[in-house]
Amino acid sequence: MPEGPELHLASQFVNHFCAGVVFSGKVEKSDVSKNVEVPFACDSYSITACSRGKEVRLRLTPIKEEESNEMKPTDASQPMDIIFRFGMSGFFRFTSENEILKHSHLLFYTKEKPRRVLSFVDIRRFGSWEPNGSWQADRGPCVMFEYPEFRSNVLANLSDKAFDKPICEVLLNQKYFNGIGNYLRAEILYRVKIPPFVKARTVLDNLLPKSKANVEVKAEDNQCQTPEITLSKKIKQKKERPDILDLCHFVPLEVVKMGGKGYDPEQSNDYSSFKGWLQCYCVPGMKSMRDHNGRTIWFQGDPGPMTPKGLKSRRKKTNKQNVEDSDEKPIVEKEEKKPKRKKGKDTEHEKDEATENSTLASEEYESKTLHTDKKRTELENEAAAVEKGSRKMNLRSRKVKSKPS
Repeated sequence: MPEGPELHLASQFVNHFCAGVVFSGKVEKSDVSKNVEVPFACDSYSITACSRGKEVRLRLTPIKEEESNEMKPTDASQPMDIIFRFGMSGFFRFTSENEILKHSHLLFYTKEKPRRVLSFVDIRRFGSWEPNGSWQADRGPCVMFEYPEFRSNVLANLSDKAFDKPICEVLLNQKYFNGIGNYLRAEILYRVKIPPFVKARTVLDNLLPKSKANVEVKAEDNQCQTPEITLSKKIKQKKERPDILDLCHFVPLEVVKMGGKGYDPEQSNDYSSFKGWLQCYCVPGMKSMRDHNGRTIWFQGDPGPMTPKGLKSRRKKTNKQNVEDSDEKPIVEKEEKKPKRKKGKDTEHEKDEATENSTLASEEYESKTLHTDKKRTELENEAAAVEKGSRKMNLRSRKVKSKPS
């Protein structure tokens, strides 16, 4: 699943390939997509991109024609921002019109001939876009490019009941950890040597005394700056032993620095670099367990005191070639159809399914046991009957022999 680094790399991809390119016409949506239409049409416009946590913003900016210095009546007169959320498998591609990828659900055509196309590709269709949108209000500051605000937001809200949960689950709460996903949480907890099922407040309370010194760092004006600039400004703050909030910032930036050799839903790039970078997530020998929300956490050692009841840790099979997450879909994405679940019902559904499976297994075992006991009883009765008959025959034989001839 695309996380903060992947969405930032997607914005860099758009800016690289769309720089100086003029787009034209209507933004087209595929017929199969259930997302909204994008009400934007313009004879000439440009596209730029920016990311924040797990969101990407495309800005469509109309360009006035130099000759007439006027715009057509049908043209959009104001820029439009479109906010993208990638879901399980979203990404952008820039191709010729004849090479549009399957599962391209939103298309931006260039003005040149032959035309080229910027496409939002989403194999599993969990992604979404919001025309005239803005950054989602209930998402916190970006862990990568708004680090001072991110750290302050976490430490100022530790009284929130959200921090009563295990640290591994809180790390996926985008209200506080915008940009962190499943593989990042595993890598962060492994490096800081914190068990996944320890209460989040217990972990973060220890950071309060030094929070002021860490937060008093001048915030960057532009959260979309390149990671090279951000890292150069942050290098002075890096500690020999970074805390968990430091790692929430530095670990994603390590993936960004890998460029196109990191996460790739299309599997078009060399994946060995990313697999070599992983220290915990899906690494052979590491343990894995589903958290209270049904998502798999990878870890080493003891899971912690808040381990979900009735669950046992399971080790990753080592005969798989691809790096994969058995619960949150593989990093190497494969197209598959799965029934949709109603929002908010996932956990209950999984509990009911687990209970049902357990009940069925228990009933099957009991049925087999009863069948075995019944068969044993029948055999014992049969043997007793044979023995009884044998005794009667012996008695008769003795009586016959004892009679006088």
